[in-house]
Amino acid sequence: QCEAAPYEERRYPAGKWACVTMGEPMYEQSISMSFMKLMRYICKENSVGCYLGMTVPVLNEIHLTKEGTELEHEVLTAYYLPGEFQQNPPVPMDPEIHITERAPLRVITRVFYGMTTEETILREISLFWELLGSTDTVLQDTYIVASYENPSVPQRRNEIWFICRA
Repeated sequence: QCEAAPYEERRYPAGKWACVTMGEPMYEQSISMSFMKLMRYICKENSVGCYLGMTVPVLNEIHLTKEGTELEHEVLTAYYLPGEFQQNPPVPMDPEIHITERAPLRVITRVFYGMTTEETILREISLFWELLGSTDTVLQDTYIVASYENPSVPQRRNEIWFICRA
């Protein structure tokens, strides 16, 4: 078997997402509260009153402070609406959830495992920059943490996404 590549480039099509923005003191609080709001929307608190179905990954869009040493408090958490709801998304009962059409996205991504804390995310961003070297092809203040499993899974699969410039 060959060793897995350290990172890969991917393209995602445009689509509709349910999004929540939270600005709690700790990153983990923001994503936990946002995810619970989205789960209520997915499970029943929507205009069709039924379970919408889970999609992965759930995205957490983060921004670094000007110094690049900390995360901004505001985190946008996004859930991709399943195909049957793309044309006509159910309306959320929670006014803090917004349905957004996101443009196509090109990212360079790298897998990591475990809990996602501000510390682990900053470390993953730093490690990824070391791998990539100096480049102007990606944004340097906005990143995405993509989670593929429930936050309670101890060694869950995550990815850090560097967003390619248009």
